[in-house]
Amino acid sequence: MTQVRTRFAPSPTGFIHLGNIRSALYPWAFARANQGVFILRIEDTDEERSSQAAVDVILEGMQWLGLNHDEGPFYQMQRMDRYKQVVQEMLDKGLIYPCYMSSAELDALRERQMANKEKPRYDGTWRPEPGKTLPPVPAGVKPVLRFKNPQGGSVVWEDKVKGRIEISNDELDDLVIARPAAEGSDSIVGTPTYNFCVVVDDMDMGITHVIRGDDHVNNTPRQINILRALGQEPPVYAHLPTVLNEQGEKMSKRHGAKAVTQYRDEGYLADAIVNYLARLGWSHGDDEIFSRAQLVEWFNLDHLGKSAGQFDEAKLRWVAQQHMKTADDALLAKLVSEQWAQRGVAVPASLQAGDKLQAMCALFKDRCATTVELADWLNMYVASVAAPAEELAAQVTDAVKPAIAALATRLETAAWDKAAINQAIKDTIGEFGIKMPQLAIPVRLLVCGRAQTPSVDAVLALFERDAVIQRLRA
Repeated sequence: MTQVRTRFAPSPTGFIHLGNIRSALYPWAFARANQGVFILRIEDTDEERSSQAAVDVILEGMQWLGLNHDEGPFYQMQRMDRYKQVVQEMLDKGLIYPCYMSSAELDALRERQMANKEKPRYDGTWRPEPGKTLPPVPAGVKPVLRFKNPQGGSVVWEDKVKGRIEISNDELDDLVIARPAAEGSDSIVGTPTYNFCVVVDDMDMGITHVIRGDDHVNNTPRQINILRALGQEPPVYAHLPTVLNEQGEKMSKRHGAKAVTQYRDEGYLADAIVNYLARLGWSHGDDEIFSRAQLVEWFNLDHLGKSAGQFDEAKLRWVAQQHMKTADDALLAKLVSEQWAQRGVAVPASLQAGDKLQAMCALFKDRCATTVELADWLNMYVASVAAPAEELAAQVTDAVKPAIAALATRLETAAWDKAAINQAIKDTIGEFGIKMPQLAIPVRLLVCGRAQTPSVDAVLALFERDAVIQRLRA
């Protein structure tokens, strides 16, 4: 059986957003599910719009999400000699031909065709045929090179998403596969075009499955014909429906899409983004929450969705919350430390040593969708707090102040663990004849800066004793 070889081939013409990265996730998951090879290829032939900054975001985003490639990254601009070599071979075999029709002539031809209600297309003026006399070659004009598309018959493929697709060859004109050569060049071969470079890459890299956005469907019949002319059988194609934004438009930078790396900076866990993205166009029964290992175990091309997936921030946050609940506390502690470092928060040595920060993450992670939120919660342990003045005035009344003072005194000598703290609180409530919330809420406000937290004894036990007593007495 042939080894599965997939590829992700982004153009570095802008930052990579969630809609783009899904076109990396699926070929990555399919390669991993089949012990195959996942290749990264940077299609940077659009020199004016391509940038190194965009390449860096692609590499950074994929690394963060754990979509590690086995081969590459290959850059098309570094493979130009190879493309030109294949163009020359095709020229020698008569599979392509020079076309000297000027842009002005092409425009005039299109206008005539549209006036006659015909589909605008190149009419084959310069295509050599037996017994046909070609026009005289104009002086000083560098030609484009066109592929001799087959005439008659159809291109047919079984798309893993869209089913059987059949395009008549007569619908396709002779594609330009190389632009005019540079002035002063002694070669007829200029810069090869995108559609041609893709074919040579897929051929050279032995790609078995092309999983990409359905904006490429129109390119596929042309690419199949060029592959066949080169003696190759086409790969399996799966054209994924678009990802829409919350307004139902195609997700794009213009329509408010965020760079993938921004989700990292906002504190989302990589596994949560992978889970959410996987479900934006693929399913495994009714499973909503799954690990990366489960995705790899389950992934196939038979359960790709046929309709567009729509991004939903609320759903993403829900998925992120589920992943936070089960996340490894050591990982969360590391990520929280990174969040604090970015904010310039000094982490006490007592927190850096041992499992204390992990225990804090374990206690608070159920309340969070991101590590930014977790770091916000845990801030009370590393920085001074200030509860809203109106809440303090309402809760820390003259009636309850003696109970707070008594609790502080009890905590000075209590064993410093959850059970002993709980007992100190109960004893204080009993002594003053008040209810738990009458003491617990003021304590939370004074020590934590907020009225709502997990169980107050568990929260206090993770503080240094001195910090709790100092805040209660303040």
